[in-house]
Amino acid sequence: MKQYHLKAFLLSAVILFCAATVSANEHPGGMHTKAQIAYVKEQIRQKKEPFYAASMQLLAKADQALSSTHHALADLSIPGYYIKPKEHRENSQSIQTDGFAAYACALAWQLTGEKKYAEKALYFLNAWGAINTRYSDYDGPLVLSYSGTSMVIAGELMRPFKKWEKADRERFAGWVKNVYREAANQIRHRKNNWADWGRYGSMLADYYLDDEADMAENIRLIKSDLFDKIAVDGHMVEEVKREKNGLWYTYFSLAPITASCWVAYNTTGENLFTLENGGRSIKKALDYLLYYQQHPAEWKWFNNPNTGSPTSGTGFWPANLFDAMYGIYKDETYRSFTAPHLPVIYEKHHFAWTFPTLMPAIVR
Repeated sequence: MKQYHLKAFLLSAVILFCAATVSANEHPGGMHTKAQIAYVKEQIRQKKEPFYAASMQLLAKADQALSSTHHALADLSIPGYYIKPKEHRENSQSIQTDGFAAYACALAWQLTGEKKYAEKALYFLNAWGAINTRYSDYDGPLVLSYSGTSMVIAGELMRPFKKWEKADRERFAGWVKNVYREAANQIRHRKNNWADWGRYGSMLADYYLDDEADMAENIRLIKSDLFDKIAVDGHMVEEVKREKNGLWYTYFSLAPITASCWVAYNTTGENLFTLENGGRSIKKALDYLLYYQQHPAEWKWFNNPNTGSPTSGTGFWPANLFDAMYGIYKDETYRSFTAPHLPVIYEKHHFAWTFPTLMPAIVR
């Protein structure tokens, strides 16, 4: 009898283990799937453009990061940008600089297999996992959400690296769960772009942590108010209120919304890009943004709005967004807008569509 119960217990344990294994996400995944990475590697091997040029662009950035040191802070304290802009920018630079370096090195390792890139990516991930235990001040959760995406994506890319020490790996996972996702979830119920970045960040963390329940909650939240955010003509209701920066904030909302849809597609197979209600859709919002980026004099919300530029200090928005969205919608107006600027890279401030030319988003 005892032997029977022991066998039954062991069988149950095996079943539970297999169930857990099956239900877990495939890693790496989320923003960059195994299939996408394999496809890009093959394009680079054949020196196909624009992939080859984009890969050289990535490796140049990764090589620069090899000699840099981390700026991890125990408390990521970020005052409101419109309250203390200088302190806001200075403190934000810590995670933005380190996050991009980690992301670039992790992706370089995935595409080349060179250990030097893996070790440098882990250097940044381990530093933030060990040192950063909290965030604070008015913009703390927002900046951590939109800049820390780079860290979580880098961590996801590094999951297969066998020499990532168990203690460091577990510490980083704890940071993702207890610091990063806490910040993202704190703002994911807001009405404007704060919620969009919170949901996107939370989804990246959910994927990393294999948290199916919270992933489902984020997808539910996206669906719950998407058509409150987008007007019938395509303008973003909350973002056009931002006076001269209305176009920027429209982009700054659509970037995480579309990136969230991409993560959702890679996780569940559900295509949120095609959602439509009463004439409202993500595609219409994108078209609205592109039109007024190209015709700012017609923008009715504020005279002479700021537009994206190749010479912008933060990067050429919204070129990165439309480079990515060409793969989703195959709209030739998107390609015409971005073609003169390929390969596109967006390396500062926030990280949704960072390497859109190199790592295309394609819904099949």
